[in-house]
Amino acid sequence: MIPVPSIVSFSAGRLRKVAVAALLGTTILSGAAGLPANANAAPPAVSQELPGSFADLVERVTPAVVNVSTVQSAPDAEQPRGLPGMPEFPPGSPFEEFFKQFQEQQRGARPRQHEKQQALGSGFIIDAAGYVVTNNHVIDGAEEITVTTHDGTKLDAKLVGRDPKTDLALLKVEAGKPLPYLEFGDSDKARVGDWVIAIGNPFGLGGTVTSGIVSARGRDIQAGPYDDFLQLDASINRGNSGGPTFDVQGRVIGINTAIFSPNGGSVGIGFAIPSNLAKGVVAQLRENGTVSRGWLGVQIQQVTPEIADSLGLPQPKGALVADVTANSPAAKSKIQAGDVILSLDSRPVDTIKDLTRMVADSKTGSDVTLEVLRKGKHQNIKVTLDQMPDQPKVAAATPAPESSSSHTVMGLKLSSLDQANRRKYGLADGIEGVLVVGLDDTMSDVNLRPGDVITEVGNERVAAPDQVAAKIKEAKDAGRGAVLLRVSRQGTEQFVAVSIKKA
Repeated sequence: MIPVPSIVSFSAGRLRKVAVAALLGTTILSGAAGLPANANAAPPAVSQELPGSFADLVERVTPAVVNVSTVQSAPDAEQPRGLPGMPEFPPGSPFEEFFKQFQEQQRGARPRQHEKQQALGSGFIIDAAGYVVTNNHVIDGAEEITVTTHDGTKLDAKLVGRDPKTDLALLKVEAGKPLPYLEFGDSDKARVGDWVIAIGNPFGLGGTVTSGIVSARGRDIQAGPYDDFLQLDASINRGNSGGPTFDVQGRVIGINTAIFSPNGGSVGIGFAIPSNLAKGVVAQLRENGTVSRGWLGVQIQQVTPEIADSLGLPQPKGALVADVTANSPAAKSKIQAGDVILSLDSRPVDTIKDLTRMVADSKTGSDVTLEVLRKGKHQNIKVTLDQMPDQPKVAAATPAPESSSSHTVMGLKLSSLDQANRRKYGLADGIEGVLVVGLDDTMSDVNLRPGDVITEVGNERVAAPDQVAAKIKEAKDAGRGAVLLRVSRQGTEQFVAVSIKKA
């Protein structure tokens, strides 16, 4: 079995596991491989764009890249199994051996109670007045923060603000003179295959330059709700966190924050926060010290090809509303479960991430117009966004009457919700609908299981198995290739599309 590497974000001296992902790959090496066999053949046009050297660019941007060091108190109690601040890994983890060796080397130097420990990372200046961008995890828990500029000057830094959701932080230093600074570029223009340059402080060595290409876009590494990382093959290691990634014009298009690694070191897959995501966050941190995000108040899921077929959509695009939070902006604007949000202020919503980012980027109190598909008809709905609460509440299902009848349809064994079934499957009294008690072999590929409660079929409430059968027949008679079921599973609402051919 091949061990599954982990995605980690870190500063040198303090490492945190963020998520696990089953990705495998190798570093792309530049060289002569892939050239035409005929030496006399004209080289491809793209070769004319390859830079002969990055030296001029590096010389221009390096003065604005800084090292960030922090000091914090060691834990009050000794950690017998590992070093303070180090995560524990389960047996067989790809990190286990790496950290075992590292801890053995460092065991004699373990800080005692109340001693200080240091962590190192990177950052870059974005304003001559001394504003510095870095990662939140670089300065998280810091009691003292020091910024070291390219010429070796050490400056005390003040934390202006931080945003854990995007792993960004803004610092301020007083240098007594204007400082060299960098400008954000347009990360949306970065294409897979474009050259990039990363500069940072790996392993505390100081300013180090690496190069590579954008190897993928829009990566979700399960690090937070707004994951939209640029994937890079430029070498990034411990201490690179918070450092900039440049395009060949010297504009910052990303902030390095995590790597994909089976051993704790670089294997050529790193992740950077896109500059277009960082710009708005940094601007709010500079102005307010915090980030305020718009809130719509819906649970959404991706429109799959099966769901698109069941709703009559030509393409599987949009965000399907699975549930609406009570007293939320969506509820006040009469957004309904089963609506498909197709655009926000005329900007298309192709995936649920598009909607999440658009709403989060909108200011609290702003009015937006949503284009929704409801029961086959398009309509525009105006919504006034609220501020995102720390812990949004999930909307409760509307009660429906019970029925004692039972039925089997489309390979689903259905039953009414009586008290015996509620006790058997641990269902709350507030959940109403039709209980799935079994599936035959023809339904093995459908995302349903015993204990699920079907609350709607085709956006219509159901309370008895024969109602489910009747709604499926209606969809079949209407020529639909699939039928859309709304399902409650352990308190979470979702939609499941089932092919009517199975009926």
